[in-house]
Amino acid sequence: MNFWPGFYSLQGAWYLLLLLPLIIFYFLKLKRPHKRVPSLALWSQVINDRRVNSPFQKFKRSILLLLQILLLLFLVLSLMQPYIQSGAERAEYLPILIDCSASMGAKDPATKQTRLDLAKERVTELIENLLPDQRVSLVAVSSTARRLTDFTDNQRVLKQALAGLTVDDVPSQLEDALRMTQALSRTAPIKTVLFYSDGNFPKEVNFELPFELNYQRLPPAGSNLGITSFNARKNQTGNWDIFIRIENSGNSDTPATVELLQDGQSVAKEEVVLGTGDSQRLEFSINSDNASSLEAVLTPSAFDSLSSDNRAFLKIPRARSLLVFIDPDLSSYRYALADNKELELYPEAGETVGPPEYDLIISASEKNFEKQALVKLGVGFVPEDLKKYINIETKLTDVVDWNRSSSFLRHVELNDVQITEQPVWAENASVENLEELGYEVVVHGRLGPLLLQKRNAGDLEFYFLFNTDRSTMPYRVGFPIMVSNLIQLTMQEAGIAEVQAAATPVLPAVEYLPEKKYQIKTPTGKELSTESNKYGLVSGIAALHIGKYVISGEGADSDEISVSLLNPLETSLVSVEEIQFSEVPVTAAQTQIDSDKPLWSEFALIAFVLLLAEWWYFQRRPAGIPS
Repeated sequence: MNFWPGFYSLQGAWYLLLLLPLIIFYFLKLKRPHKRVPSLALWSQVINDRRVNSPFQKFKRSILLLLQILLLLFLVLSLMQPYIQSGAERAEYLPILIDCSASMGAKDPATKQTRLDLAKERVTELIENLLPDQRVSLVAVSSTARRLTDFTDNQRVLKQALAGLTVDDVPSQLEDALRMTQALSRTAPIKTVLFYSDGNFPKEVNFELPFELNYQRLPPAGSNLGITSFNARKNQTGNWDIFIRIENSGNSDTPATVELLQDGQSVAKEEVVLGTGDSQRLEFSINSDNASSLEAVLTPSAFDSLSSDNRAFLKIPRARSLLVFIDPDLSSYRYALADNKELELYPEAGETVGPPEYDLIISASEKNFEKQALVKLGVGFVPEDLKKYINIETKLTDVVDWNRSSSFLRHVELNDVQITEQPVWAENASVENLEELGYEVVVHGRLGPLLLQKRNAGDLEFYFLFNTDRSTMPYRVGFPIMVSNLIQLTMQEAGIAEVQAAATPVLPAVEYLPEKKYQIKTPTGKELSTESNKYGLVSGIAALHIGKYVISGEGADSDEISVSLLNPLETSLVSVEEIQFSEVPVTAAQTQIDSDKPLWSEFALIAFVLLLAEWWYFQRRPAGIPS
């Protein structure tokens, strides 16, 4: 800090010339009215007045003149706009990025102040110390970047935008904010960017800095205990297994109570003690044939800096049977599923008409894929859009490799499977051609793919390019396991076997009528409008806050979706000291940023005090005059 002041408007010093007329007026001869008095005691005062009013006489001390000179000096100093120099280079255009992610809502155990409140205090101080040639633009950083103000020196506008800033229950995307700032640099010369954050974001950022980044890391908040996962899975007995994961970001062992409520009634409670940085998975079991609402409540016994991750909500769907269509020509699949009581198999004997929609379709003909279903398995044919890339030859082949992480092939061994139909790549065709059309190769043969997977907007499709009945696959142990995986996968797609609590920052997709408009009311009262796609899916809706989202429109009778989980990174409250960019790292500043301190308001206040003193001195009652 340089305590020798600088002056922004030196031309204001010209007003010091007003001292000349002030002093000249002081020496002007006083014109007194003529009065007859019965005493000569005033003659000595008249002589003194004449002596003082002469410009060549000795200067007579006057408190009133001194006050007037000081008043003028401080007014001129105020016009010169002095300031205390910080010693740092002053940026004329300064973007200030403010982290608004969920972790910024964490509180300090002593002051109970959130990290965002602390950031607001520091930015407010910078705004109040702006000099006339400085402009500031405020940018909020959460799941996306939002520019709150243009470059301006209007303190009222800046403070109003800063006051309206709130925490979003989402992770922060620093890269988006830096790209927005880079776009701002095309309209204004930006040398330095300020970034206020608690450091809770990924350490590596894929961005090349065209400016200097001043990373102001805020002091860490207190310890936090939170729910990071809440899901349910239906077991073989028909009951639901409930799984809750708790994590501790504190530096000491923390006891807490976890309670599970079903439709508002407590059904389970457990005491836990989590060590430093530990996580624990709790498991409960409930019985529910009908739709029900679950709530997990975490109650820490010590101070908890972040309360938004202490409750989680989950909806259990109503139990129902899967509707499965199996081509009559594929007897091996029908035989494998005949004893499953959770399925309704179609077509039944002697019937040709089934339900309009299915959960699963297994067919040897592509025409059956025109029916609506969540999961479809094609057996023994090549999809129409792939026939120019893949040919089928009647030759013996086997499996070369397969994707062992695929849910469809979990615990399935395909070694030594003999196949009498061999898919072969057409000339100049490759996997890239299939990927361009949205297909993924799950099983590879010697000369071409054997099993493909494709995710569409409304369904999941699998294609065996050979007829599995013309192979040794149905006679192996892995075949019923594979069919069981397919049923489990279909139940997951239907949401009746495994469900999990919704998390920010995007609402889970819901299905209504195709190409209809819907309104979504957020927990903060904001109204959003969207339109379903041609499959009836409503997706991609931002969920920036924890709470209930109400969907209304045709086919949606004020449906509610409860969003209750934060990103686990936000619950952990981790803080990085260094940001690694493409070329250079940026380390958090060790001290708070020091800005120039304007002094004109202080000088103006002193001038006002001197004006009051002059008024009092001039208006005071002369001595000897009775009241």
